[in-house]
Amino acid sequence: MAAALSFIARRRGTGAYHPEGMTPSRGPLQTRSGAGPSDAALVVAARAGEPWAQEALFRRHAPRLNGLAFRVMGRDDEIDDLVQDTFIAALSSLGRLDKPDAFASWIGGILVRQAYKKIRRRRMLARLGLGRAAGAIDLDELASLGSSPERAAEIRTVYAAVESMPAELRIPLVLHRVEGLGLEEVAEMMDVSLATVKRRIADGHAALQQRFGKDGLR
Repeated sequence: MAAALSFIARRRGTGAYHPEGMTPSRGPLQTRSGAGPSDAALVVAARAGEPWAQEALFRRHAPRLNGLAFRVMGRDDEIDDLVQDTFIAALSSLGRLDKPDAFASWIGGILVRQAYKKIRRRRMLARLGLGRAAGAIDLDELASLGSSPERAAEIRTVYAAVESMPAELRIPLVLHRVEGLGLEEVAEMMDVSLATVKRRIADGHAALQQRFGKDGLR
């Protein structure tokens, strides 16, 4: 597995992803339709130890996960490492994936749980006076994710307060209000019960209302 994941190791420290520039060594990366093999087919090949399939999964999903990591973390100079570590964890445990066609949501959950641990660890170190504080969230860049002025305003509102929230409130709130995921999807990604997600999101909303008031939070 270490040799199979060498393409990820080679990308460490290279900055932003440019998946189109990655050329897998071998394997049928595209069908006649141009869509390429399905995630399920790639997972089966990757489980069989095919490096080209592992690299193809990375090339297909890294941009989406990079965006998810950015929205969950706010702004962070370790986002690239978070995404790459997520792929290493996923590709090393493909045998645990019951439904190969669910790879996208499965690896998204791995990233969310790793981000959760990272945020909690940083807050703990900050309380102990150790480590460094994360950079300030770039509200302008995050607000540009909105497709309308109203949506951009909501994203600004959430992120203006979210950095001070504990990870157990911050992540489900972002997944629900920014990513637009349903409560059951959030629960699955965080590997907690639906009741827990509902409670945490309610607590997150309460924290937002306490800061901005009901009129400032739609």
